[in-house]
Amino acid sequence: MSSGVNGATTSAMTSGAKQTGMVESRFHQYQVVGRLKPSAQKGTRKSTIYKMNVFAPNTVVAKSRFWYYMSMLNRVKKANGEILQINEVCEKKPQSVATYGIWMRYDSRTGHHNMYREYRDVSVCGAVAKMYQDVASRHRSRFSNVQIVRTATVPVAMMRQGAKGVRLAQYMENGTKFPMHHRIMRPQTKSLKKTFTASRPRTNFNF
Repeated sequence: MSSGVNGATTSAMTSGAKQTGMVESRFHQYQVVGRLKPSAQKGTRKSTIYKMNVFAPNTVVAKSRFWYYMSMLNRVKKANGEILQINEVCEKKPQSVATYGIWMRYDSRTGHHNMYREYRDVSVCGAVAKMYQDVASRHRSRFSNVQIVRTATVPVAMMRQGAKGVRLAQYMENGTKFPMHHRIMRPQTKSLKKTFTASRPRTNFNF
């Protein structure tokens, strides 16, 4: 599955397609609508329609996660249900940075844990991707063990305080600068490129 996605990205870059400059996230937000199949024999002529937002790499995984939550919450299996509609939810302003709050729960070796995290990103899908990497590195939790309960945009005045809030607040100042510790000077044209030079190149300009 991952090889196909990476192959599609590589082919799009080498085929001369127009580059937008946007970083494509691994996860996408899908809105899945489904219900229990109407059956006259079982007495379910009118069944309730459920709508759910799911984060997944593609539509196949989104449908699988939808039926997982439906079986746990509403006792509706995939064999007895049907999906009416599935759409991808796109970001309204993908070029503006915002703080996203994520309410989630994950399963560990000892039990179930509820958690709230905040991430800075240009889209909620990017924040979710950071959350999955963070939980996997800190708590060794896999994608199948993490369940996202809710996502929301958090204003600056309502961000987390304390030691955990400093991690995001330090990047929100106007005078924030990032040093370049290793800078490689490249020639302007290919004709000026040299394989060997008389002096050792200097790559550190911060001292």
